[in-house]
Amino acid sequence: MSHPSRILRSESFVVGVVLTGLVAFGPLSTDLYLPSLPGIARAFMTDAAAAQLTLSAFLFGFALGQILYGPLSDRFGRRPVLLAGIVVYLVGTAACALAPSIEALTAARFAQALGACSGVVLARAIVRDLYAPERAASVLAYLASAMAIGPMIGPVIGGQVEIRLGWRANFALLAVFGAVMLAAVLATLRETNTRKDPAALAPARMAANFAEMLSARRFVGCALTATFCYGGLFTFISVSSFVLIDVVGLSPDTYGLSFAVMVAGYMVGSLSAGRLVQRLGVDRVMRSGGVLVAASGAIMAALAIMEGKSIGVTEIVLPMMAYGAGVGWVLPASTAAAVGPYPEKAGAASSLLGLIQMLAAAALGAAVGHMLDGTARPMAIAIAVCGIGTLSVILTLSRLERGLLKVSSGG
Repeated sequence: MSHPSRILRSESFVVGVVLTGLVAFGPLSTDLYLPSLPGIARAFMTDAAAAQLTLSAFLFGFALGQILYGPLSDRFGRRPVLLAGIVVYLVGTAACALAPSIEALTAARFAQALGACSGVVLARAIVRDLYAPERAASVLAYLASAMAIGPMIGPVIGGQVEIRLGWRANFALLAVFGAVMLAAVLATLRETNTRKDPAALAPARMAANFAEMLSARRFVGCALTATFCYGGLFTFISVSSFVLIDVVGLSPDTYGLSFAVMVAGYMVGSLSAGRLVQRLGVDRVMRSGGVLVAASGAIMAALAIMEGKSIGVTEIVLPMMAYGAGVGWVLPASTAAAVGPYPEKAGAASSLLGLIQMLAAAALGAAVGHMLDGTARPMAIAIAVCGIGTLSVILTLSRLERGLLKVSSGG
């Protein structure tokens, strides 16, 4: 049998498009319906916290999928597990579109996330199967940049759909996307895992890998850095529609454009992170990004506390755009620093990092949803705490590692 990279080389452009679509499952499913959250709360006659829980439920499901899909595809192959995941996504998305209650929508969002996670996790695994390390790094960087497009266009499209057709139409649109991706995978992607591992699902092996990482100071420090940083970003994702639509007074379509401004900051940060890391090193880029998220979060919180209900869109969106740029520096650097020491266990390290990051963000988003008080203060203060927490962990880790270096060198 030919190596999968040879099988697919002549189809590399098509495969690249399909892989881009697969990694878009997560951000599109998260961000397309954001302008609909206030409308969903009104439709089911519930509060912002209950509507926000549909986002946290999605993140919980996505976090669980991080642990499942890698080992499953190592054992049974990428293609069958990916196809099964997309089918789960379609069923969950259809259930979202037809949900008769907020509780049913929340449960359906969890199922939708379990399916959506297959696209992101297995697209990365397929890249590792197909390409040599240098080429794989380039392809993964491209996919990471492509993932930022989803959060930029998702709320813009979702706002237009919400105004014209209502919130259920956004889930119908996601179902169409899922069906297209199912057909694309069936038509273009062949099996790329040529060395299936019968022991990949052994609980003892997984537990030993995770225990090793959780005992390493650098992994824990970088995981906490990524968790705090992403927590602030997810807080904005999960409750900004209530603040900008219900408090500031934006329409759903204008909200989508405002959200895209934040994503533009994230894209600038992400696209510049690769060059900065090569010039400055991982730790300096991570520290610079920490300063940026801490400062921008603090500025937003100060403005929200001073201005209360009279706060304008500029006072929220511009600091958040800067925060997004900082996230674009911190997340890639902290992820590389966390996973780098484990070349033979990169999948397990990435899964554990994603699990910690997403579970914490989901819990934070749910908590902030319950704290909403008709102003921007709860959201802004939570983002500030996350930004300051990010910088604090980075500086603490740096001090600890400098101390260990002095001890080891006899200083």
